[in-house]
Amino acid sequence: MIYGYIRVSTDKQTVENQKFEIEEFAKQHNTVIDEWTAEVISGTKKADERLLGNLLKELEKGDVLIISELSRLGRNLLQIMSILNYLMEKDIMLLTVKEGYELGNNINSKVLAFAFGLSAEIERNLISQRTKEALARKKAEGVTLGRPKGLAKLSTYKLYKHKNEILRMRANGMSFNKIAAHYKVNRATVSKFLKRIGDENDGN
Repeated sequence: MIYGYIRVSTDKQTVENQKFEIEEFAKQHNTVIDEWTAEVISGTKKADERLLGNLLKELEKGDVLIISELSRLGRNLLQIMSILNYLMEKDIMLLTVKEGYELGNNINSKVLAFAFGLSAEIERNLISQRTKEALARKKAEGVTLGRPKGLAKLSTYKLYKHKNEILRMRANGMSFNKIAAHYKVNRATVSKFLKRIGDENDGN
């Protein structure tokens, strides 16, 4: 059996690109994918927490698993190596489209898999370190990180452009719920907005 595995991290990504790549790869090798497994989930999740875990249990000796790239299996060295070791022990061939790897139960495959996993892990650590250094530099330069502290300006509120009309509604005795329904917002939004207006008026 020949299996195709696809994984994307978020629902904003599409599995179609990976599927197309794998299908084209299969055509070039005169083969057909017998079964597909596709999922939208972070690669940081353990294999047994993903559909990948079920697929791995289904694979048998002599089967072939095709993926777009090794990073589809996981996001860190130990995770990738664990899965590769499992496949090698079960004598399952793993083919990757982008890297062109053919990983089976042989020493060359094990060395190659380790080298890839190690380089990927180092790259992620370097990116993380560069991010931390950039944040530290901005902090040292006096740049405020994160959301601004304190209350947002009243003019940024969603209901601000209806301020006068809302005040007239309240003056005429209209309830928060009816005002909220009129502007299609929840009651809390109206309550907070009017409270800010009151606070600013008290401060003037």
